[in-house]
Amino acid sequence: MTRTDGYLLDNRQTEAAERFDAFATLFDPTTFRHLEAFGIGPGWRCWEVGAGGTSVVSWLAKKVGPTGRVVATDIETSRLAAAARPPVEVRVHDVGAQEPPGDGFDLVHARLVLVHVPDRERALRSMVKALRPGGRILVEDADPAMQPLLCPDDHGPEQQLANRLRQGFRQLLADRGADLAYGRRLPRLLREAGLRRVEADAYFPLTSPACGALESATIRQIREQLVTTGLATDEDIDRHLANVASGGMDLATAPMISAWGRKA
Repeated sequence: MTRTDGYLLDNRQTEAAERFDAFATLFDPTTFRHLEAFGIGPGWRCWEVGAGGTSVVSWLAKKVGPTGRVVATDIETSRLAAAARPPVEVRVHDVGAQEPPGDGFDLVHARLVLVHVPDRERALRSMVKALRPGGRILVEDADPAMQPLLCPDDHGPEQQLANRLRQGFRQLLADRGADLAYGRRLPRLLREAGLRRVEADAYFPLTSPACGALESATIRQIREQLVTTGLATDEDIDRHLANVASGGMDLATAPMISAWGRKA
């Protein structure tokens, strides 16, 4: 991800590890299904952009084996330390501001990254540039504007509070330059970048314990910003966290759009 003074979800905060664990539970099966379909195997050279946690990096390392290479980059790499051994190379890198960390990659992948990057166009160009001819790219990003509710079944006061706080979260993201409708644009953007055989799909869970874990960690991480901007009170947040912990609400995520293509 790209570091800015206004970045809302800093990887160094304690709640970040909980968020990464929840993302892995919710989205790794979808990500791995797409990567398996590419035929990833021994010897592949991969760039994992904005890696954050280790689940995808470790999976890639097992697939490419000792003859392959996985370059895992992020602006804050402390949570990648456990994966930093061959074939994995960890680098501090800003995908929206720096040249790619090499070229000739067979695979470039980014998940839930570009929506937060101020210069998304440059970041995507950099990712495509790093591919070898015939290389594959998989970009997966959220589209909160497509499904903006935490509780799509908005039937009671607990759900209404949850959706009001989700609206506040979306407002904080938008104020910091996040594109809340970015996911739906990915297929077109990949075609415009010259990629071939572009396809896409979408996934979001409607009820999952991991959705509750993600929501709890996210709200605790942004609590101060919600309160100081007047989007919520401490009482609102305490009540919502208790509601989430009760396990009685059906919580959803924003749709994650997965788009992929091949470099000519």
